[in-house]
Amino acid sequence: MRVPLLDLKAQYESVRGDVDAAVARVVASQHFILGPEVEALEREIALYSRVRHAVGVSSGTDAILVALTALSVGPGDEVVTTPYTFIATCSCVARLGARAVFVDIDPRSYNVDVSRLEAAIGPRTKAIMPVHLFGQMAEMTALREIAARRGVPIVEDAAQALGAELDGARAGAFGAAGTYSFFPSKNLGAFGDGGMIVTNDDDVADRLRLLRNQGQRPKYFSVEVGGNFRLDALQAAVLRAKLPHLDDWTAARQRNAARYRSLFAASGLAVSEGALEGGAVVALPVELPGRRHVYNQFALRVRDRDGLRRHLADRGVGSEIYYPQPMHLQRCFERWGYGEGAFPESERAAEESLAIPIYPELTEEMQSFVVSAIAEFFRR
Repeated sequence: MRVPLLDLKAQYESVRGDVDAAVARVVASQHFILGPEVEALEREIALYSRVRHAVGVSSGTDAILVALTALSVGPGDEVVTTPYTFIATCSCVARLGARAVFVDIDPRSYNVDVSRLEAAIGPRTKAIMPVHLFGQMAEMTALREIAARRGVPIVEDAAQALGAELDGARAGAFGAAGTYSFFPSKNLGAFGDGGMIVTNDDDVADRLRLLRNQGQRPKYFSVEVGGNFRLDALQAAVLRAKLPHLDDWTAARQRNAARYRSLFAASGLAVSEGALEGGAVVALPVELPGRRHVYNQFALRVRDRDGLRRHLADRGVGSEIYYPQPMHLQRCFERWGYGEGAFPESERAAEESLAIPIYPELTEEMQSFVVSAIAEFFRR
């Protein structure tokens, strides 16, 4: 049996008719940049995320870049965030001439440790950017209280968390802006790059729309320097065809997560939750109270992670390391002055985490095979 990390072909077959019709509709219209399809998707995502505005952009990375630009982050400023994330979180800060000030993660959730956050805020802090990693939201209630007290806006990096919730509010609705990615591997994926910024602030939404299209208002008259950050109509149409299925796909991911827990419990392996404790060889992800976890990834913590990954590959099981090196140790950010040992929980997660397949089309037989292969490795 072969179990890939993700099977986009299986997803496409389930929505082929809707997607093909959406693509044909755009081709027939010959309207490929912004336009009615993008505007309709923006309305639908705003409704889904329970916010006032959604602004389509060219990628999840550009969503972060444009959101930070709209909040006037620039040279000499600081953005407080986590080092355990994808590079786009921090590269956008660097591209604006600002500096990331890192706060270590809570090892159980992989998200920023809010108890350490306020100490990182200083006179140059222009924004706080929590990352809702793997599909589960950070401690946004406490974080928002800190941000309000210190007068600092929040930009939520919700690239992996469309539809995730905390106490009934959805990812992206807590801050001045929230950013999504529609990279094909996301829970709602396009046929290429795409992104979205959501906000409840009318003025922020207005500036986002200005910045994504060369700062033009009207056409050929630019009031400020923006960029070409527009979402293609073809991508918007594909996403509109998929969006009605997203909650069913999320429910399937949640069922698969529950099934993994049952299978690991029956495997005979020493298993813990959140962290490798008490002699456990595998730690399962934790669902924190009040959350809707959308499981963009199902990330284990394991002993001898690299050895297990090679073993799974030999058995035909896909896996991925999210992420093998935290941001404070990336060569391109050496100028920020962090060194090894600065954020031990992020470094430990980078050494132990391994994502296994969680996509909606997984069968019980496939999941049993994955857990059996893991158990085989640890019993050798």
